[in-house]
Amino acid sequence: MRVVFIEDVEGVAFGGEVKEVKNGFARNYLIPKNLAAPATHNNLQRIHKLTKNAAVTRAHRLDEMKNLAGTLDGSEITIEMRAGANNRLYGSVTGTMVADALAEKTGIPIERRLVQLDDPIREVGTYEVPLRLYAEINASITVIVYATGTDPFEMVAEEEDSSEDNPDQGSAEEEHIEEDSEEPPQE
Repeated sequence: MRVVFIEDVEGVAFGGEVKEVKNGFARNYLIPKNLAAPATHNNLQRIHKLTKNAAVTRAHRLDEMKNLAGTLDGSEITIEMRAGANNRLYGSVTGTMVADALAEKTGIPIERRLVQLDDPIREVGTYEVPLRLYAEINASITVIVYATGTDPFEMVAEEEDSSEDNPDQGSAEEEHIEEDSEEPPQE
């Protein structure tokens, strides 16, 4: 079915574009939500006038998303979850939970689909989570998942300490290997 888009539909078309889409997609989703209209002569004339407004709206949304990316990029959120002995979570942290925690912290409502989690988080730890805010506008946030009854900032400090300790352990092992490789003097 040939439709003319009234609003931007991410990944499909921008407002004002005329495009061929599947009949079911048009009838069940685009037309009922007033995102598109059938591409008749009258609708094309009406939408042509709206196209100018769509370009202004798109530019305004782009500016909004750039500002939002500047606000969110590098921010840190904490999520408390019940965890077992091996730091495995009872359940998992999903994109919806990250979006809700981010909205609670910043006061800016974030849609779940903007959070780009490949797989749900299933262990206690610190994670970098990318956000895809608009076409080419991305941000990255830090999500700290901690067990109920623990302090998330102690956990971060412990992770930093363990990462600092690892290089020392590696050099101690190398020294031990060098000592073993020395041969006793032959007589």
